[in-house]
Amino acid sequence: MTGYYIIIGISMLISWWVSSRLKSKFEHYSKIRLSNGLSGKEVAEKMLYDNGIHDVQVISVPGQLTDHYNPENKTVNLSEAVYMQRNAAAAAVAAHECGHAVQHAVGYSMLQLRSKLVPVVSISSNLMQFVIMGGILLMAMSGNRILLFVGVIMFALTTLFAFITLPVEYDASNRAMKWLKDTGTVTAQEYVGVEDSLKWAARTYLVAAIGSLAQLLYFASLLMSGRRD
Repeated sequence: MTGYYIIIGISMLISWWVSSRLKSKFEHYSKIRLSNGLSGKEVAEKMLYDNGIHDVQVISVPGQLTDHYNPENKTVNLSEAVYMQRNAAAAAVAAHECGHAVQHAVGYSMLQLRSKLVPVVSISSNLMQFVIMGGILLMAMSGNRILLFVGVIMFALTTLFAFITLPVEYDASNRAMKWLKDTGTVTAQEYVGVEDSLKWAARTYLVAAIGSLAQLLYFASLLMSGRRD
């Protein structure tokens, strides 16, 4: 399992670095107050209105980095800081989450595909580590690869989900940046902060997807070779 732990270690190190940079960027751009004085809540409501979406509610949720769009009850959920603050970072997050609401409203295909995979991926992600570890042990003891094969398939589903998430997140950010720029909701200086913040946020998903792929390839190589390491 040495190769696996090396992959995990490298993935965690890169993920930590990207997350640290993201946190630093948001702290920096949180100091750039919007000249129009709009809060994250007001930015979100304005973007929804401008896109003809009148059945989505913007609400505040506790915690940090808890911002998300819920397609089931049609709510844009903003963390308390984003909901109340009036800066470039808050505008970036609020507009990004509204980007998902716009995707939902227009029937964006990748979002629809991602939503369909959620139930299956939820089950796979909870069980795959146990199945894979059991499969490796079984293969080492008896040479039977069936359980490991099942585990690799489950891991492949979560990896596929991670890569499908990429265009969904990038598209939501692109919609957010375009709207913020076209409507003049942010100034040119504020837009630089928005763009930089969302780019670093997107990189967290990219790192996660690449890390998942690396682990998948490792387990697939074990399956093909029939060896434990």
